[in-house]
Amino acid sequence: MAENIRLRFAPSPTGYLHVGGARTALYNFLYARKKNGAFVLRIEDTDTQRSSEEMTHVILNSMKWLGLNWDEGPFYQSRRLHLYQQAALRLVDQGKAYRCFCKPEELNTRRDAGMKANGAWKYERLCFQLSPEDTQKKLDAGEPHAIRFIVPPGRTQFQDLIHGEISLDHGSIDDFVLLRSDRHPTYHLSVVVDDIDMKITHVIRGDDHISNTPKQILLYEAFQAEPPAFGHLPLILGPDKKRLSKRHGSVAVEEYRNQGILPETLVNFLALLGWNPGDEREIFSLQELIQEFDLKRAGGSNAVFDLKKLQWMNGRYLSSSSLQRILQALEPFLPDPGWMNHPDFPQRVDLMRTRAVTLVELAQMLEIFYIDEFAYDSKGMEKVRKENNLQPFLQELITALEQLAQWQVADLEALLRTFTEQKGIKAAVLIHPLRLAVSGKTSGPGLFELLHVMGKQQTIQRLNRFLAGL
Repeated sequence: MAENIRLRFAPSPTGYLHVGGARTALYNFLYARKKNGAFVLRIEDTDTQRSSEEMTHVILNSMKWLGLNWDEGPFYQSRRLHLYQQAALRLVDQGKAYRCFCKPEELNTRRDAGMKANGAWKYERLCFQLSPEDTQKKLDAGEPHAIRFIVPPGRTQFQDLIHGEISLDHGSIDDFVLLRSDRHPTYHLSVVVDDIDMKITHVIRGDDHISNTPKQILLYEAFQAEPPAFGHLPLILGPDKKRLSKRHGSVAVEEYRNQGILPETLVNFLALLGWNPGDEREIFSLQELIQEFDLKRAGGSNAVFDLKKLQWMNGRYLSSSSLQRILQALEPFLPDPGWMNHPDFPQRVDLMRTRAVTLVELAQMLEIFYIDEFAYDSKGMEKVRKENNLQPFLQELITALEQLAQWQVADLEALLRTFTEQKGIKAAVLIHPLRLAVSGKTSGPGLFELLHVMGKQQTIQRLNRFLAGL
């Protein structure tokens, strides 16, 4: 019988969805879809002071925006506290955990002293040595206490799906806390209880969790449950080869969304941060990623987040996606939604989109069609004013354009070429001033394509304004 593959993504709603978390969600999603398994969403919100409902909504919306739709959930750990409490007490009853009455301030003092003297410290198991009678007296007195796991002697080994065999001696592991004195679980307890309950078969997460894995495997064994297969992804670094953080700029999915990165671009880009298809291809749809994804091609070395490459990739998507897709994505970025009512709006977007790398930039480029009172490029104007006899040529050209019956690209180009030949001047003598007159800029899309989507009336109005200012 084929294994029922089940993976999960379990963010903590203490902040936005970081690009590292988004990549983790993506890899779990891709693996689940590739194996025809289930993708479970769990919200790890037991940190009541730092978790917020607002951040939960942001995370869920970011995942939906990326197209990472889950099959089950979201399950909220804050609504499952009784399960963790019962599990911890079960381990106490089985002699696999014990109650610890040490006060936090006492532990901090001993830890500081140990670190100062030896550079290391482990809990001394003081409460493990309490007799059952002493433990009961403290319980009867209502003393607050945590529950600690008894780490057995030995060594834990596991086969990481990405890094291969990993081994850790238990001598370096504390009797770690399972349940705090406020009856809230620690990460180790809640994640294992939930993964067992949700029948998770594979856990794909960041390298920063490698040190947690031996502790969690010990808990699986204590609960007499089969541990899932673990795979730990390399970290995402900034260009300075340090762990990606806010000092490198935007790190949240929401920020890239607001900057005008398409979700399909970000998914494609994140997929390649630690995984490769085995060839030189770089552009993949989500469906293609699902088809191609294989953890065997996930690398063990850290990946570098290259913003310029993300923007290049987004430019590719802006150029190659269907026009209808770009029109839909562009709408929230327009300064004035009324721009969309212009009959030539789709053609204007189509003309400009090949020159933009973000939707924000594309929206800014469209301003030349809708804002008539713009400044002219100063260097461009300086060059124009040096041309002799330009004004009469422009005046005659405006007249010729007014009489043009068909305002199509070929007709506009033919008119200008014929006009300049008759006047004995090079076409460039008029092409540069025309571009400056209608857009205020010295560069942009093809002039005749620009004039075509600008429209006859608007083009002639702008030429007359420009001529009056010379």
